[in-house]
Amino acid sequence: MGLKGLRGSLRMVLLGATCLTASPVLAQEQSVEDRLDRLEAMVAGLIERLDAQQGASEQQQADLREQGAALLEATQALQTRQAELAEQIAEPRGQEDKGFRVGNTTVAYAGYVKLDAISQRTSGGQLPGNSILRDFLIPAAIPVGGASSGFDTEFSARQTRFILKTATDVGSEHKLNSHIELDFNVTDGGDERISNSFTPRLRQAFITYDNWLFGQSWSTFQNVGALPDSLDFIGVTPGTVFDRQPQIRWTKGGLQLAAEQPETAVTTNTGARVLAGDDQLPDFVARYNWSGDWGSISTAGILRQLHVSKDDLNGVDDSAMAYGLSVSGKINVGERDDFRFMATAGDGLGRYIGLNIVNDAAIDANGMLDPIFTYSGFAAYRHYWSDKVRSTIAGSYFKADNPVLLTSDQVTDESWNALANIIWNPVSPLDIGIELMYAERILEDGRSGNLQRIQFSTRYNF
Repeated sequence: MGLKGLRGSLRMVLLGATCLTASPVLAQEQSVEDRLDRLEAMVAGLIERLDAQQGASEQQQADLREQGAALLEATQALQTRQAELAEQIAEPRGQEDKGFRVGNTTVAYAGYVKLDAISQRTSGGQLPGNSILRDFLIPAAIPVGGASSGFDTEFSARQTRFILKTATDVGSEHKLNSHIELDFNVTDGGDERISNSFTPRLRQAFITYDNWLFGQSWSTFQNVGALPDSLDFIGVTPGTVFDRQPQIRWTKGGLQLAAEQPETAVTTNTGARVLAGDDQLPDFVARYNWSGDWGSISTAGILRQLHVSKDDLNGVDDSAMAYGLSVSGKINVGERDDFRFMATAGDGLGRYIGLNIVNDAAIDANGMLDPIFTYSGFAAYRHYWSDKVRSTIAGSYFKADNPVLLTSDQVTDESWNALANIIWNPVSPLDIGIELMYAERILEDGRSGNLQRIQFSTRYNF
């Protein structure tokens, strides 16, 4: 082939690369990776033949080599861009096997189907048939002061979850994703006689654009990755931060800064809860994450303005500052085991801890807000007995410093729980397990109630 022929071949390769770059959707449908591999091989072959070409001037050879190198760089850049788009949807792992494309947007789905069979008894009173405590542990709902119950058995598929994700190609300079998540927990509807139908609820719904998140997601103050591998919905409820809410979050490396939905929960002098609804400033959260082969650790701080106005609580109009600090993490132990933990303390954190075990503040004799100090934590160890069998043991604790003269002595002072499970993974997407749990709630007057539970669960992840 002469120099003219080489130039023609190079133009054809450049044209092919241009078509690929200009039409990423078409390229993906025709297997981008295979086409890029072929293009790179063609360019490499042309350059080798160019080096061996006789009769071309040094300048002509240099020009053609420069064009070939530019083409090679363009194809590699396109390959990198396609990899970045695939990574935008972390779960599910593949784009084609669990999703489809609409224009520039890849739509993917994930989630799980779960059956829970729970048998439990409570020492301080019979649970109503519609009690949420029949589905998962809520410390503040453990009965105190009544006659002990027998074992009540419930079957439920309400934790079944569906996640829809999108990733849109808006060019190499930006990343645009969305996430919508639904389940059937804590919703109306359903009966145990005929249909067991439940209304779906919104868990998460957010947009991410480069470093920004807009929408409803886990609070930045919470480290979801530290939660234990439990069959119960949360597992270590008394000792963990747990909150999902609308927010605006900025992330840069390990640093996260967020402004999140405010909500002030107040305890009256009879122990009742009042939600003010007149908050003025968002809750501000700062968090930093470290990670490596050893595991991960997060520290988070929160600053809040608690506020009530005259139309909420007997003419009280006041605000107070609240704050908190949480440290959590997951530390790898050996090849597969891990240790998970969280420790949290602060003033006016009530609604963030243990599904709102106590409230954020009380009202003193002068009509002023008095934030309630709390501290809590949990620890969990997961051990793999084999590739298909694993177990977790975990325990958690919560303590509140209630101003009893302002809240009465009928509010929760302490709560704790412990659990142990064994989970069998016969095939990759399927978990079958059994879990034992004991939980206790103690009031300020010293009375207590406990819950004893055995839970069997089957979960299929898709």
